[in-house]
Amino acid sequence: MAYLVLIGTRKGLFTATSPDRRTWQLSGPVILDDDGFTAVAEIYAIGTDPATGRILVGAATWFGPSVWRSDDAAATWSEPQKAPMAFPQDLPYRPLDFSETAGIDQPESDQTNTVKRIWQIAFGPGDRVWAGVEPTSLWTSDDGGQTFTFNRALWDHPEHTTWASGAGGPAVHTIVPDPADPRALTVAISSGGIYQTADDGRTWNGITKGITVDYEPDAAPESGQCIHKVTRDADGTLYVQSHGPAYRSTRPDGGWINISENLPTDFGFAIVAHPTEAGTVMAWPISESMERTPAEKHIGPWRSDDAGQTWRPWQAGLPTEAYFGGVLRDGACTDGATEPGWYFGTRCGDVWAASETDGTWHTVAAHLPDVLCVRAMETA
Repeated sequence: MAYLVLIGTRKGLFTATSPDRRTWQLSGPVILDDDGFTAVAEIYAIGTDPATGRILVGAATWFGPSVWRSDDAAATWSEPQKAPMAFPQDLPYRPLDFSETAGIDQPESDQTNTVKRIWQIAFGPGDRVWAGVEPTSLWTSDDGGQTFTFNRALWDHPEHTTWASGAGGPAVHTIVPDPADPRALTVAISSGGIYQTADDGRTWNGITKGITVDYEPDAAPESGQCIHKVTRDADGTLYVQSHGPAYRSTRPDGGWINISENLPTDFGFAIVAHPTEAGTVMAWPISESMERTPAEKHIGPWRSDDAGQTWRPWQAGLPTEAYFGGVLRDGACTDGATEPGWYFGTRCGDVWAASETDGTWHTVAAHLPDVLCVRAMETA
């Protein structure tokens, strides 16, 4: 068995391969044409389908958003001749942040809804692919990611007036499929909350109630919370890293449990669950000040094996000196193996990997551009 890591940065897509998750061969940035111009794209989203070897990449290029595609585990790449997604022409204009535009007439030149950036790509059964997009929208493909259809039901949800842009931009940034039900899906929005569908996107229910905030007059709003990431463990428990505490819930419509008590801070971006063991999850705490550095300036995840009741640092093999690059919301993942490898990349351009059996972090790449997202998979 071999392993492939895909690293999305502000200046292109890089790949790394390994036979043992200890030693890595880095290549890139990926070049799609002879002049290499597209290699400077910002890569905010990567989706992998280990069953087929298919990879889709959301690239923000000079010419607008594009979806790069590989059907052979990153050996070759292609991109569509035209934009794979576009808002309906008759869609009424909507301000991207109601809190900032209330009572303000928008200039006529701004009366459009334009796909700005693809923030998330997730595979479903068959040829189903979901994409989370900025501005805040969800898109569905049933042809393997070649063309996408706009989900109007989420866009028109009655709570959309509580959605704001967040510091990173207004987007559906997290998509969590339910492996037991192809019609069920959980999505997270910045800053908008968490929503679920049980009927393939025809209707959506908000499930953010009970997640608190410390940056609004109402500490416990019904919706509109700034959610940074959502992950799902092997028994279906959801874990959330918010703009504030981390939470878990087995029935999110019934409430959430704060699991940040034993973490060094109440703030972070990335949170990742074990793919096959229930209750095992890792978080990357960030200082709550605006400098956004790792907690106590030591890079590394904190791990829980009891669903967030207790946490311990897992930092063997990582730098022991002060480190200033944090991990973004999609900057961490597993490779999905039964005994998985864990991976994360930082805003200093460093990427590490560790396996369950080894327990030590090994360098995948160093001194790359700002790492925006990391995905990994087993390959034959």
